[in-house]
Amino acid sequence: MLSIVIPTKNEASSLPTLLNSIKRQSLQPAQIIIADASSTDGTADIAREEGCEVVEGGLPAVGRNRGADAVHTQFLLFLDADVILDDDRFLEKAIAEMQKRDLDVATCNVKPLSKRWIDLFFHNLYNRYMRLVVKWHPVAPGFCIFTTREMHQKIGGFDETITFCEDHDYVIRASSKGRFAILQTVQVAVSVRRFDRDGRHTIAIKYLLAEIYMLIIGPIRTNIFNYTFGHK
Repeated sequence: MLSIVIPTKNEASSLPTLLNSIKRQSLQPAQIIIADASSTDGTADIAREEGCEVVEGGLPAVGRNRGADAVHTQFLLFLDADVILDDDRFLEKAIAEMQKRDLDVATCNVKPLSKRWIDLFFHNLYNRYMRLVVKWHPVAPGFCIFTTREMHQKIGGFDETITFCEDHDYVIRASSKGRFAILQTVQVAVSVRRFDRDGRHTIAIKYLLAEIYMLIIGPIRTNIFNYTFGHK
C-alpha cells in the first residue's frame, strides 16, 4: 500500500532514529527506499543493514525521483532523514485520511525537535502560512509529502532543474491535476539542525525571499539562495 522514499547524503547519525520510528509504526511500509548521494559516512551501509533498498541519489529532487522509480505501491511518502514519526500510528492515520478525503497529494503540520520558543514560533508560523495559502498557492515541506504513484507519474515527478523549493513546485503542479490538502490527523517532527547551523533569522529571511521570488518570477533554477544538500 505504501512506500517511503528518503534522499540522503551523510546521514549516518540521523537515519537510524528515523528508521526506528518507522519500525514502530502500526502500518508498516512495503518498501523503504534510500536514494543516497554518494555518502562517505556509511549511510548506505546502515540502510542496507536495516533492510532498506538503496538506489543512487543526488540532490533532493533527483533522489526522490530515483527512489520513486523503484516504488510499486499505490502511495508514496517522501521523508528526509532528520525527521521522526513520533506517533506510532502516524502512517496508519495519514493513509486513512488520504483515502477518506480522496487525496492525491498531502502534507501535514510540522513541529520542531526542540523546546526553544523561537523554534516553536517559526514552525507554528509556517503551519499557519501553509493553511492560509493552501487554496491558491499550495506549499509543503519536502521532508514530508504524501502522494500517489499515479499522481507522481502524471506530473513527471520533481523538477530536477529547480535548485531550491522544488517541494513547493511539486505540490503546486500536483494540486493543479488532483486533490491536495494538509492532513488534520498527524504532524511530523523535524530537527532544527539547519537552524543551528545557519541561524534562525537567516533561514527565515531566506525562505521569505524564496517565496517572494516564486510568486513573482517562478521556480528557482539558479543557486541564488546558496542551497546545500547533506548533513555536516
